[in-house]
Amino acid sequence: MNARVEDFSLLDPSVQSNPRPFYALLHEERPVYLMPETGIYVISRYDDVRAVLRDPETFSNDTIAAGGVNGSIYHIHHRILKERGWAHVQTLQRTDPPQHGRYRRLLDQVFNIQRVNALIPHIEAVTNSLIDGFIDSGECEFVSEFALPMPGIIIAEQLGLNRDDVGTFKRWADSILAPAMVPLTESELVEVAETELEMQHFLATMFESRRTDPRPDMISALVHATSEGEEPLSMHELQNLMHQLISGGYDTVISALSNGLWLLLRHPDQMAKLRANPDLIRNFTEEALRYESPVQGLVRRATRDVMVSGTVIPKDATLIVRYGAANHDPSKFECPHVFDIERKNAAAHLAFGNGTHFCVGRLLAKQELLTGFTALLARLGDIELARPLPEPPHHPSLLLHPMKELRVRFTRRDEPGSNPVR
Repeated sequence: MNARVEDFSLLDPSVQSNPRPFYALLHEERPVYLMPETGIYVISRYDDVRAVLRDPETFSNDTIAAGGVNGSIYHIHHRILKERGWAHVQTLQRTDPPQHGRYRRLLDQVFNIQRVNALIPHIEAVTNSLIDGFIDSGECEFVSEFALPMPGIIIAEQLGLNRDDVGTFKRWADSILAPAMVPLTESELVEVAETELEMQHFLATMFESRRTDPRPDMISALVHATSEGEEPLSMHELQNLMHQLISGGYDTVISALSNGLWLLLRHPDQMAKLRANPDLIRNFTEEALRYESPVQGLVRRATRDVMVSGTVIPKDATLIVRYGAANHDPSKFECPHVFDIERKNAAAHLAFGNGTHFCVGRLLAKQELLTGFTALLARLGDIELARPLPEPPHHPSLLLHPMKELRVRFTRRDEPGSNPVR
């Protein structure tokens, strides 16, 4: 029997883990799909997604009131933060022009190419230190022993945490992501709100400390970022910017590293090609981002009744611009379900979004991927799965694409020392 759109649900963990068959049906039959479970519209075609992202006047980023998949009880979470910390207000990702421009100008001072290049030696040192920790055993659980701590250490240190505090940072990141990812009970919403409060009060102390004692880290850069004629960021703005930077720049890199290695394991011919020609490393990372997009989609709000691919989306409706679907649109990518590290237009993917909200941290994320995979392929040989993956392989998430685990075995190859990829 042929599959039908109605046979799939984006709230089904198995569909979230492998959405490609569903995306193919959406492209052919229902490019604008109304999720019956949530009333959210899903935009799947590349050109439509790109058009939505480039039209913030019609498709607003101001969606905080919707509460995502927990809309009916999200007020509980909001009330706790408002009464005892800092409620979520509109900054950066949740603003539209012209307000967005102020935040973007300040963040571009923090996440520029010069700062990323200055971090490369440290990214390399962290990467090789983690590999040192498991290389002699010939086996590791890749997600928890590499993909999670590598970006975690780098960003945690930038927040003023110690290397040993990555577990705390991961707990914070999971809590701030949870309300938008999966339906929660009232008690679960209270629990994640309490964890976010813990993070907020830690960051408040760090912000005040860096105002008087600046250091070469992200916190100091944010606190002291200014534009001519504009006030520095307030405590409320700083809190909400850090919420977005952590939620957008941590789990996504974990996912990209984990899914990237899994792609190479599923396509040994592509791994062999990459080993034979390391110059393909950049295109490999772009193709991996396209094929297994770490952010499968983000939400927008229609500011008026609008027609998209023959479907009217009503004013104030919530929609998901589905990056993962756009990156598998056959009208843009030939044979989109084929993983090809030599794909000519791999970098045209929308994994980092597009338009005014093009991911501010993409330069750092790409550098972490380049450094990580360069070192892994240089130092580990004969990489293979050590045990079958759980089913489904990914944690449930409506918007992200995090793997549960990836246990691999390998042999030891060369020592570190290759030139950094910039």
